Amino acid sequence: MKKIVLSVITVMTFAMGYAETTESNRINRQPVNYDMSFDMHRLAAKLDLDANQMEAVQVIQDCFNDEVQDAATSRGLQRRHLIHQAVRKDAHQMRQVLNDEQFDTYMMLLGVTLRNKGL
Repeated sequence: MKKIVLSVITVMTFAMGYAETTESNRINRQPVNYDMSFDMHRLAAKLDLDANQMEAVQVIQDCFNDEVQDAATSRGLQRRHLIHQAVRKDAHQMRQVLNDEQFDTYMMLLGVTLRNKGL
């Protein structure tokens, strides 16, 4: 009887240790994809951009993608803060380039993209 109880305790200890390890891996796991580049032709068609807007949006998107890639090297709250800053800067710059309707559509697309990527 004593051996059975000790065996059950040992199995439970290993199971709890494994569960703790997988839980900590799940919490500390980084999203795999920090690439925030858009297909500019699809974005231009969706937002109905003219040539000048398309060029400005391309520059803003490249800068935003670089900032998010830089944030990927950080950990925890620092990463969240850097991503939040990058999104706010991107939104501010896009607000200057796009009209209200285009900006609303862009923010909807950006929000969905961030949510899908786990950012």
